[in-house]
Amino acid sequence: MSQELIQVRINEKVAVATMNNPPANALSPTLRDEFMDKLKMLAENDDVWVVIITAAGEKFFAAGADIPTLLDLDEESGLARVQTSRAFYSGIAAMEKPVIAAINGMCFGGGCEMALACDIRVAADHAKLGLPEVNLGLIPGAGGTQRLPRAVGPGWGNYLLFTGDAISAAKAYEIGLVQEVVPAAELLDTALAIAGRINKKGPLAVRAAKRAASRGMQETLEKGLDIENQAFGFVCGTQDKNEGVTAFLEKRKPNFQCK
Repeated sequence: MSQELIQVRINEKVAVATMNNPPANALSPTLRDEFMDKLKMLAENDDVWVVIITAAGEKFFAAGADIPTLLDLDEESGLARVQTSRAFYSGIAAMEKPVIAAINGMCFGGGCEMALACDIRVAADHAKLGLPEVNLGLIPGAGGTQRLPRAVGPGWGNYLLFTGDAISAAKAYEIGLVQEVVPAAELLDTALAIAGRINKKGPLAVRAAKRAASRGMQETLEKGLDIENQAFGFVCGTQDKNEGVTAFLEKRKPNFQCK
């Protein structure tokens, strides 16, 4: 039996999915297929409220394409390739539950696109991030040209897309690409702490907020406000809303049940 490329550990409603595909955690088709299966399992697991994606080791978070195989691509096969891989990245972005990327090392190309598909990004202080595809006469094909400008704004998005430059974790924090930078030894604990804070909140409310924010980003402001209104109405009909409001009035911690 082949070794699992994605190792999952679940504790206190937090799932940690660790990529282990040495030497560079390349996002091979086999890894992506296994990851999609694991994500489906986590999406359906009621005991998981937050997912953390990270990688084994301290050198690589994830590398992108197997570069020699790019020589074989023409227009038709290139389009087919990115359309196939798109389902993987979109699957991460579409997770109903919050997804945190714990970036433990080099995060380039498809690895950076995977991190961009997550909701929150935390990086080790030695990590580097970038979309270097233009150096090969290519462009990011799995969401990079769309999610990066949405994350950091068009100025920095264009700068990184056009130059192909790699940036430090500190610079990524400065431009808003990552939300925290910590020493490598503290990376997973930091991601777990964020997940723990999220899990103290109403889980259905968190998911509704994610749904409204992500869908609203694709729409006009007025349409986004409609989406928000519908999400607000939904959470008003949940038991968790009643528990949260009652707990506040009774000056106690709420006991959310995801109902």
